[in-house]
Amino acid sequence: MSGDKYTPAAAGWSQEAYADAATYLRRRAELIAPGLQTGDVVLDLACGDGGLARFLPGLEYLGIDVTEAMVAAARRNGVQAEVADLNDYVPPQPVAATTVFRAIYYARDRAAFFRHVASYTRRKLVFDLNPRQYAVDDVARELRAAGFEAITLRPFFVPQRVSLPEPALAAARVLERSGPLARAILRARFTYIVVASAPS
Repeated sequence: MSGDKYTPAAAGWSQEAYADAATYLRRRAELIAPGLQTGDVVLDLACGDGGLARFLPGLEYLGIDVTEAMVAAARRNGVQAEVADLNDYVPPQPVAATTVFRAIYYARDRAAFFRHVASYTRRKLVFDLNPRQYAVDDVARELRAAGFEAITLRPFFVPQRVSLPEPALAAARVLERSGPLARAILRARFTYIVVASAPS
């Protein structure tokens, strides 16, 4: 996997990739943090410039990215980061949580990738999933085969390219919990955040 195409965008990645980076990344963090304790390590695969780190206070953040310029940008942001391919990387110690956002398609073999992540993840794997691109049942089956137990799908209705006013964001949160309506919306746009719990 080559990260060369992302090199030119590395310096301002979070601000360029998201219309409202703070809101978008904070909402991601809200779905990562539950169940974690101060000092727990979060491994962020395909971390970009490490923008997520500042929304996980009290947690130890480690980012890896295949693009050297992204890792350099993360380090300039004060983030611990390393150059590595998410398919092969093994952290020096097991981590509490592993995240992979906007990058699950970089897994060469998704089922093997889940098994690999399960080998070093102690509490949970969190990632985004486009249900129009991937069959959710297939992904859930692969997660269970890798040893992950409880699998939660959380609709995520924060747009990447549009900045919404607070009332619209509040309405989106309500819609995320609307059950059948949320699933209908997901047939047209937006993604799930998948939270897969590691064996206890």
